[in-house]
Amino acid sequence: MKKFFLQFKNEDWIATFMGAILVILVIFVPSLGKVKYQFPEGYPDWFAKVPFEVTKFVIIFGLSYIGLKLLDVKMKWFPASFIFIYGLSFLAQYISTLAPIKHVGFEAVFFSVAIGLLIRNIFGLPKWLEPAARSEFFIKAGLVVLGTTIIFGEIMKAGSLGMVQAIIVILLVWNFSFWLAKKMGIDKEMGVLLSTAVSICGVSAAIAASGAMKGDSKKLSFVVSLVLVVAVPMMYIMPYLSQLLGLSQEVAGAWLGGTIDTTGAVVASGKFIGDIAESQSVIIKASQNALLGVAAFAISIYWSMKGTNKDIRPSASVLWERFPKFVIGFMLASVVFSFLLEPATAKGLSGAAKALRETLFSVAFVAIGLETDFRKVFGKENNRYTAVFLIAQTFNILLTLAVAFLLFGKYEFNFGF
Repeated sequence: MKKFFLQFKNEDWIATFMGAILVILVIFVPSLGKVKYQFPEGYPDWFAKVPFEVTKFVIIFGLSYIGLKLLDVKMKWFPASFIFIYGLSFLAQYISTLAPIKHVGFEAVFFSVAIGLLIRNIFGLPKWLEPAARSEFFIKAGLVVLGTTIIFGEIMKAGSLGMVQAIIVILLVWNFSFWLAKKMGIDKEMGVLLSTAVSICGVSAAIAASGAMKGDSKKLSFVVSLVLVVAVPMMYIMPYLSQLLGLSQEVAGAWLGGTIDTTGAVVASGKFIGDIAESQSVIIKASQNALLGVAAFAISIYWSMKGTNKDIRPSASVLWERFPKFVIGFMLASVVFSFLLEPATAKGLSGAAKALRETLFSVAFVAIGLETDFRKVFGKENNRYTAVFLIAQTFNILLTLAVAFLLFGKYEFNFGF
């Protein structure tokens, strides 16, 4: 019996259990995200969320403490380190809600990485911060909660064309990007990360791919930073090009949703064009997001067989041992929220689930920043990675325009010069 339980004493399983417990709490404690206190008039609106923020902190702290304790992490300085890192993640989330920042389109994960990088590269990483600087642990737990957002029923309501576009673009762009990375001498892990990020849904896809491969957090940090930096100018340039080319709102929305790599930037860019373009862009982006679980599963299988030690034969037992368990939690959460809960109920629970997920990712990316030497991430040796991403993104833009026009166009392709 003891041997049976020992197989679960690893980061994969414990992080997955943590994510699963959070999903269960969201389902069975529906008031989790609605706990508010009415402060007197004149206080900022976000003060009303203080009780929820306290509850969220206590839950994540408690589960993290238990999980890392089971992993035999030295816990002496864990409370101090977790409070400090959590505070930085909260600061990053708050900064992302400021009106000027929201207008530009930077998301909380960008500031989480940036704050962590600044501390690491100016002051270094003190010993007392190390216990909670566990980026992969928080990422895996957050990925399980991410499964609650993949609602297949909503995707299917949008019609089959959105899914057709997503499948065509993902397959062609991923394979082109991976082929290009190989031609440019980039290692297989970074090739998978870049290809998955540029072809599916940016940050979330990169996180899922890294988790599936048990990848290098420094590589993930670089890819996430690259995705976010490239997404911002695209958010402004793409709507302008859509109007310049005289695209209908349907085609423009499909183009934006299929090429811009963050959901926030997709929504913002769609708004620049009109309501139809905004709705269409979100539908296409949601269609791509719905394939994230399939992609993570495929990458897990591929990496277990091709990315392991050549001397180890990829038997069923080896495949299971190396298979990232968060994928199981991710898929189960998606199934529950897609098919076992009423759509209205699932939608009502999405707020608390999103808050927990974003907090876990934000904590994880502060930790990634703390673990990363900035000079190594953005040194000249990474120029090839940037080149592959930009070339693949250009291919993505041209291919998606053609596919969007064929699927959604009304053959009104008039240049608006």
